[in-house]
Amino acid sequence: MIKLEVKKVHSFTGHKDCIYAMEPYSLTEFFTSGSDKLVVQWDLNEPDKGQLIATVQNTVYALKYLKEYNQLLVGENFSGIHLIDIEKKSEIKSLKLGDAAIFSIQWHKGKIYVATGDGKLIIVDYQTFTILKEIKLSEKSLRSLAINTESNEIACGFSDNFIRIIDLETLALKYEINAHKISVFTLTYSPDFNYLLSGSRDAHLNIWNVKQEYQLKKSIVAHMFTINDISYRQDGKYFATCSKDKAVKVWDGETFQLLKVIDKARHAGHGTSVNKVGWFGEGNTVISCSDDRSVSVWKINF
Repeated sequence: MIKLEVKKVHSFTGHKDCIYAMEPYSLTEFFTSGSDKLVVQWDLNEPDKGQLIATVQNTVYALKYLKEYNQLLVGENFSGIHLIDIEKKSEIKSLKLGDAAIFSIQWHKGKIYVATGDGKLIIVDYQTFTILKEIKLSEKSLRSLAINTESNEIACGFSDNFIRIIDLETLALKYEINAHKISVFTLTYSPDFNYLLSGSRDAHLNIWNVKQEYQLKKSIVAHMFTINDISYRQDGKYFATCSKDKAVKVWDGETFQLLKVIDKARHAGHGTSVNKVGWFGEGNTVISCSDDRSVSVWKINF
């Protein structure tokens, strides 16, 4: 079994409330936002020297960086999406999307895909910043989106326990999967697009075989409470999960075996729910954000 060591190297503080959204910017920089309505840019090399990028009026659950334009999409609950010029720290455009929460934003070929709390997948044209299509897929919240660029599909995870796979060209429903016992909170494809991973309020991590019409490969009781996020390392060899149980866990990307638990008792981890997790830099840096208002940076030696 692979052995690894974990060392906490930084803790970024400055947010005034729970942090729900985190998005990579470069090899050393990232954005965060949450209940305090502040969008902040951080640099791993300069802990606690965050730069305020934008302020909105409501809680933020979703951020998406548009690399080709060096712009940031901010999903503001009960309002809509904002397009931010990162260098100028100013808003370029905004679009009202109804009165629902915004849980996830994805980007593909000039289109913005937004998941809302009223069960809609909203598709926005980047150039005109207008709504192209609203698809009502459930009476329950659409919590998570993941895009498969290989098969041209978008996976949608809902609070009605289902995962629905939509064709990005035709917008037709391709698969409807009764995936978990309760709400699906997070989805991510493996870097090779062989698997779709889902995490739920039922604390299970489910692995779906994409090449076999999303048949269930494995179901793991991965945490004690809700799984909030899943993030692969770029090479696909490892992935991390985080949970309401306050823990970050590192897994083998091929065998799906648990390799390490990062928690408060053993690694000075978070004291409350961990909401987002991500891999940064050369692949041995994991970052997590929490209800405890902090961002933790971990170095992992394999």
